[in-house]
Amino acid sequence: MQARVLKPEHYIIENEPYYEPIGSEIAVFEAAYQNQLPLLLKGPTGCGKTRFVEHMAWRLKRPLLTVSCHDDLTASDLVGRFLISGGETIWVDGPLARAVRHGGICYLDEIVEARKDTTVVIHPLADDRRVLPMEKIGELLEATPEFCLAISYNPGYQSVLKDLKQSTRQRFVALEFDYPGIALEHKIVVRETGIDAKMAENLVKFAHMTRNLKGNGLDEGASTRLLVHAGKLIHAGIKPVAACHGAIAQVLTDDPEMLAAIDELSASLF
Repeated sequence: MQARVLKPEHYIIENEPYYEPIGSEIAVFEAAYQNQLPLLLKGPTGCGKTRFVEHMAWRLKRPLLTVSCHDDLTASDLVGRFLISGGETIWVDGPLARAVRHGGICYLDEIVEARKDTTVVIHPLADDRRVLPMEKIGELLEATPEFCLAISYNPGYQSVLKDLKQSTRQRFVALEFDYPGIALEHKIVVRETGIDAKMAENLVKFAHMTRNLKGNGLDEGASTRLLVHAGKLIHAGIKPVAACHGAIAQVLTDDPEMLAAIDELSASLF
């Protein structure tokens, strides 16, 4: 029984992911990485957390293994399991074990969506021990110096059942993200979509209108990601009002009255 060998080239990001810093997050990430400290990224959905991690993996030239956490995620999904292959039982590392074994960055996206008994498995990796117990094969896997653990979550979705426990939080260096300022968001939308400056300006204005509705009919306003989606549709020839309806309004809500209100906002700009 043996583990399959990770081919690092499968997880290396060759081309630079476009990312515009909004503060000192790049310097803090690099300092944490050099000191073997895990990182916690928190902020609203679609504000650039995942793109930031991709950018840092590219900067640091390390393999990146991303896991989108969900209710059914088990510890075995992260650590690994035995599988039958060609009549032989083999051990297959999970993404967390691969990153630990080969010095990659493991990014657990929306960590609060995972079950509590699953998130506990990262605790020995997120303190001075930097080890991953692999009970099924009787191995205590020590992280290489290049290994980095990064997790993210959206504080706006916290609840009694879905919150990050203090025993987990206090193991990490935290980076707080938010939507970019108006000028920077405008620059991002133009760069990512190819639309003209005036159209991007109106999209950013529209986003701020929807964000003002948070807590007044909307759980979240339009994210930078949704603006990019709408901008790409516009660049492809879709009329702005239709693009905003499909890429933003319909995504934010199913309530007919709120949909009508958001459509009126876009119609006032476009």
